[in-house]
Order: sequence, then structure tokens, then C-alpha cells
Amino acid sequence: MKPLTGKTALVTGGSRGIGRAVARWLAADGARVVFTYHESKDAADALAAEIGAQAVRCDQADLATLPAVVEPVRDGLDILVNNAAVTHRGTIADLTPADFDRILTINTRFPLFLLQAAIPLLRDGGRVVNISTLNTAVPAPGLALYCASKAALEQITAVAARELGPRAITVNTVSPGATETDMLQSANTPESLAQTAAFTALQRLGQPSDIAAVVAFLSGPDAAWLTGQNLRATGGLLI
Repeated sequence: MKPLTGKTALVTGGSRGIGRAVARWLAADGARVVFTYHESKDAADALAAEIGAQAVRCDQADLATLPAVVEPVRDGLDILVNNAAVTHRGTIADLTPADFDRILTINTRFPLFLLQAAIPLLRDGGRVVNISTLNTAVPAPGLALYCASKAALEQITAVAARELGPRAITVNTVSPGATETDMLQSANTPESLAQTAAFTALQRLGQPSDIAAVVAFLSGPDAAWLTGQNLRATGGLLI
């Protein structure tokens, strides 16, 4: 039997990148998958058809879209993966209140209140995995809001692990290193990515499937004794 047979998973940002790989992996492990997308409807529909999942449009900048996200899992939820996020580059000198509100809402506020909405739906023994970033440990110029939003999510993870532990629900963070996604490529030059790969112990950039494998492990039965942890899946970019 597949390890997630009979389980229901909700994955945010599942139409591309890491989220797409996570949705595909969880479905292959037997889970019923519901995933969200924002703009990539064609990609979302194609993935839903491929893996037998349900795609739900969601704008994480607007909390009013939250009820539609949890509606398909009202009958019960076993796995929540908070993956969807946006990056932002701008020095602290150039930031605006609007920048702050947008990035913190998408990357922190929406995941927090999605978790809140999911708590009564999560079955005992459930799993929550929040996707963060290596940049909370290795901050870089221009990433103040991105780093701050993800660092806050990491602390929410730690507190949630304490609060949900009595129900045997585990809550963990996965922090990818440099992973080949549209977000990474849009924010970096080919030269800088080549340098990053050379500096990584495993001598390459990560693939979305590398991160999905870690998320799938945390979502499965073998990770029942891991909670409140931050697994830095970086291929040795950070050691």
C-alpha cells in the first residue's frame, strides 16, 4: 500500500515549481491532493488532470479567498503544505509600506490564517509543512522583506508544533537552498547561479523534486517523531 493512501493533502502554490513537484509526489504516494494556484490556470488544469487532483484559484494577497481554499477539504484534512510565496528585491532604503503589506500578507499572514482555518479540519496525527528559505540563515542585501516574512513563518511553525503536539500533529519547516524554479531564475543571473552550484557540496542547483522528497517524508508515517524542526534542504550550500 502507498504510504499516503486514504490521506487528503492541501498544497498552496501547486501549479509550478516546488509546489507542483510536491503535489505530484504526494499524489504518487496515494494522497488525494487539492492545490491552489494564482495565475497559471492552464498549468494548474494540466497538473490536476495528470494526477487526479483538484485545483483552486487563490490570491494570497487577499484573505477573502481563504474560505474557497479550505472548502474542498471540509470533510477532513491530513496534510497541509504552505508553499506559495513571492520574493521581493529592494534595499531597506527603498522599501514602502505597500511593499511590506504585500510581502508579509502573502508569505506570512495568509499561511498563518490558512493554518488557523485548517486546525479544526486536521485529523489527529496530521502533518503541516511550511516552506521557508535558506535566506533566513544566509540573508542577502535586498531581501529584507522576504527574509523577514519567512523568518516569521519559521517561528509560527515552532509555536504550532507545541500547540498541536497533543493531537500528534507534527509541524515542520523545510528551507530549500538554491532550487531551479522560475522565482530563482528571475532573481539571479546565470553567472551567479553557476557560482552557487559550484559552492554547493553536491555541485549542482537543487531541483523541485529534491525538495518535494523532503516534504513527502515529513508528510508520511516515518516522520511521526519529527516536529518543530527546520530541515534545510540545500544540497550542502549551507553546512
